[in-house]
Amino acid sequence: MSAKAEAEFGGAMKRLQPPVASVLDLIGETPVVELKKFDTGKCRLFIKLESQNPGGSIKDRIARSMIDQAERDGRLQRGGVIVEATAGNTGLGLAQVGIPRGYRIILIVPDKMSREKVQHLRALGAEVRLTRSDVGKGHPEYYQDIAEKLAAEIPGAFYANQFSNPANPLAHETTTGPEIWQQLDGDVDAVVVGVGSGGTLSGLGRFFAGVSPKTEMVLADPVGSVLAPLVKTGEMVEAGSWTVEGIGEDFVPPNCDLSLVKKAYSVSDRHSMLAVRDLLSKEGILAGSSSGTLLSAALRYCREQKVPKRVVTFVCDSGNKYLSKVFDDFWLAEQGLAEREQHGDLSDLVARSHREGGTVFVGPDDTLLTAYGRMRRGDVSQLPVLEDGKLVGIIDEGDILGKVDGPYDGRWQRFDQPVRTAMTADLHTLQANQTLDALLPVFDRNEVAIVFDGDEFVGLITRIDLINHLRRNR
Repeated sequence: MSAKAEAEFGGAMKRLQPPVASVLDLIGETPVVELKKFDTGKCRLFIKLESQNPGGSIKDRIARSMIDQAERDGRLQRGGVIVEATAGNTGLGLAQVGIPRGYRIILIVPDKMSREKVQHLRALGAEVRLTRSDVGKGHPEYYQDIAEKLAAEIPGAFYANQFSNPANPLAHETTTGPEIWQQLDGDVDAVVVGVGSGGTLSGLGRFFAGVSPKTEMVLADPVGSVLAPLVKTGEMVEAGSWTVEGIGEDFVPPNCDLSLVKKAYSVSDRHSMLAVRDLLSKEGILAGSSSGTLLSAALRYCREQKVPKRVVTFVCDSGNKYLSKVFDDFWLAEQGLAEREQHGDLSDLVARSHREGGTVFVGPDDTLLTAYGRMRRGDVSQLPVLEDGKLVGIIDEGDILGKVDGPYDGRWQRFDQPVRTAMTADLHTLQANQTLDALLPVFDRNEVAIVFDGDEFVGLITRIDLINHLRRNR
């Protein structure tokens, strides 16, 4: 800085970090924010923004630690293959660290993971293989079992195995813990964490046991996971299902030392989603679904305290990875995670209500290309056709294909034809106050249910909407 600039700006500017040699040098040393817009009782609640890591999550730390250790002990050789079972973020970290070093990355990912995570992984150059998320350990399609088997079949492959790799908790014991300790001036009463692999809990628990015996480790766990019930009762319950990604388990990972936990909270998917959306609207912090679980549990812990305490939790990853899920009102409604009045009739099954502006539709004079584009963007296979606010038809993928298919010459010009030339105008409609039984004849005709309330168009009901409704109310 010149003398003039130093005189003009030097007193007001803090010293910024100079350029680094690699984006990997930016892993760790993430900031901490005190949450001021929530009711935290007598406590002060801080949140560490692990979303600021280059891969967007806390898992960058363990990815670097596991790869570094495997290189040191010879398990990972130049040009080798890294295989891992992951909910997405560990895979992102492994790809972020491993691909620039010349490794091939193969990731086994449960199919409930967000589209954004999978796209991010593939864009980095990782090979992603999706498998079922509704089966437990021992099932041939369980993601961890598939990864272990695959690694054994590939000569020289390194199975990262975050669930039992000691380099996982070591990363938190040697970096995350000391950072929190320094940032909070050596005064930490409780740390609220979730468990996916157990590394964060065990690493931080070991660090704080050594420097601050008063610090309590608090577990935030999705309803359906076996971990919080095990802490509370000492008994292993049957695992359920949950929507939150990245935390909660149907077994106790080897890296998870539950003896370190002083208190555990089970948090519903709905409360997790509400909390993370509140975090954005109140504090301007865009975080993922597991961060909502942690925040909800941290707030419960804080409000229960009788004396002032200093509590810290985490933004585990960025909400950018969940825009199509957690921050999509219609997705929440489809999953039964949004507050919505129930009427006990067909109106309960309309996921995208026209009254609420949720319907994706076209006009009869729009082109078939416009209809096709809206189907793709809306992730739907049929659209209502509205003219002056009135339903005049419906168009689906088959209708479009029937108009544009044919000899190659002129095929693209056929997409310029108006929707009215392909739509179905002979409509069979149902009334919103009818029961679920009315849907079966519609689906038997291979049609979508078109629902009205009197003369007012309400929306469509598909087979998937019915399945979602039955799942929510099972």
